[in-house]
Amino acid sequence: MRFIVIAVLVILSNISISWLFNQPQDVGEDVPEGKLNSLSFAPFREGQSPLEEKFATEAQIDEDLRLLADKTHTIRTYSSAENMFVTPKLAGKYGLNMIQGAWLGYGKKDNNEEIEALIDAANTYPDVIKRVIVGNEVLLRGDLKPEQVLEYIRRVKQAVKQPVSYADVWSMYLKHPELIKEVDFITIHILPYWEDEPIPVEEAPGHIDRIYKQVRAEADEIAPGKPILIGESGWPGKGRQRGSAVPSIVNEAMFIRGLIKVATENGFDYNIVEAFNQPWKSNLEGVVGANWGLYSSERKEVFPLTGPVYENDDWYERCIFSSLFLLMAAFAFRKQLLTLDWQIVLGYLVFAQILGVLLIVQIDELFYTSYSHWQRFITLAGALFNAALSGLILFKLINQLTQNVIHPKLGNWLYRIFFVFGAFALYKTMGLAINGRYISFPVELAAIPVISLIALIFAHFWSSKQLSIKSLSIENLIGTDINRINNDTWLGYALLVMAPILVFGESYAFFVARDLIQAYPGTAERIRVALSFALGNQQLVMWLVCLLIIALPFLYPLNSTKEEIDQP
Repeated sequence: MRFIVIAVLVILSNISISWLFNQPQDVGEDVPEGKLNSLSFAPFREGQSPLEEKFATEAQIDEDLRLLADKTHTIRTYSSAENMFVTPKLAGKYGLNMIQGAWLGYGKKDNNEEIEALIDAANTYPDVIKRVIVGNEVLLRGDLKPEQVLEYIRRVKQAVKQPVSYADVWSMYLKHPELIKEVDFITIHILPYWEDEPIPVEEAPGHIDRIYKQVRAEADEIAPGKPILIGESGWPGKGRQRGSAVPSIVNEAMFIRGLIKVATENGFDYNIVEAFNQPWKSNLEGVVGANWGLYSSERKEVFPLTGPVYENDDWYERCIFSSLFLLMAAFAFRKQLLTLDWQIVLGYLVFAQILGVLLIVQIDELFYTSYSHWQRFITLAGALFNAALSGLILFKLINQLTQNVIHPKLGNWLYRIFFVFGAFALYKTMGLAINGRYISFPVELAAIPVISLIALIFAHFWSSKQLSIKSLSIENLIGTDINRINNDTWLGYALLVMAPILVFGESYAFFVARDLIQAYPGTAERIRVALSFALGNQQLVMWLVCLLIIALPFLYPLNSTKEEIDQP
């Protein structure tokens, strides 16, 4: 009976903590009427991609626009050719206005097709298409030269009656003032998350206000009073942190509410990016690039424009499955647990519940951010890997608590799992250090191996009543007959060496950024700022902690015989 009571108390504690940390959060004033001025629209769903020329059908676009009619007054598109030629007709059907775009790149033939499609759409649907934009971040990508962009702008201006613009990050307009002269309205992108000097979400509205007014002042010297559109501004709901700019659903909602408040107070014209999460962008920009939408790729609302917002609205489902994991562990080892003191049973079941929570969170988060069969295969492999590790660790600990008997075969399996994960951590850290701009920190995958090693250290201390450098070796922690002596310490040292290299790589990416160089021309000051961005990244710091814990057992070879290893 006491065993059942303890298990129930652990489950209730899990539910209570989950409920407490998943309360709806106030993210600012409601969006007026619950509708945005303008919203970027790209109709791609999972399995569709402009890179592979797989496009949405007319029926899917119709479905999307019917959904967006309740969220926005205007949509901004980025292309006029391919399947997008039906969009103006369908937008008009649902009372939506459009800012129609033409996608420009390095291919002249494709550019001509886009320009002709834009002109045709603008002239065919003048009551729907109110403004047009020729090219999107072409200069930022380096696809075309400024004079080529100007040529396309002039060509469209001669052929349509709507105001014509070009869209790029705000600094490009300051770098190329000739654009200000040519366009009918200035379209700038202000994305605080992607700034060379990342802006935390709390400071983002003030940053947008400053940048808008800076561009306004520069533009007034060239073309006084020319309208400015914030053509893109938004915040990612998932993905890797940059400096103190943290992707989250709550932060995404908070940013949009804050932006609209500033825009309303100052009369700014704005467009939010974007309507739907874009799975295809994960191939270019990782998880963070695919998660800027008001809706998921399955057309499920990510967060509302009015009222409080949940970070995890499915927290209760996580509780159910993690509690089932605990019940399975308790049932599997009930005979052994019944022989132990209640304090030990409580500690064991709490640890099992933690493993269950970490496993379910990993599965939920990583499957949500997997957008292809290959990505889902990797996620499934990681889930099975961690599920196997969880089961083996629970078996190892219950035997250590009840019998204190070494099982070499079990130890061998645990050793292989920890070694494989250590090699994986080394590989991921190298990628993060070399070019980690779009690579997420794999903290969810590392959580179970890390917490398992911590549990093994505590269990070893409990059973031996001593904790020394020697006792931290992987052999002593898991009990194995693998002859690892002086063989695999390289893995531990490699992980430790990669930690400062990762910090250097993250800092260097900021150090050489164009805007940061202009803001901090002094080398010493720029090093300090870049380093503060790196070490202010909570995800990076958590990954460094993971590296340290994973490395620790591999640092110390046990220079002894197998008989000495088997001693408790």
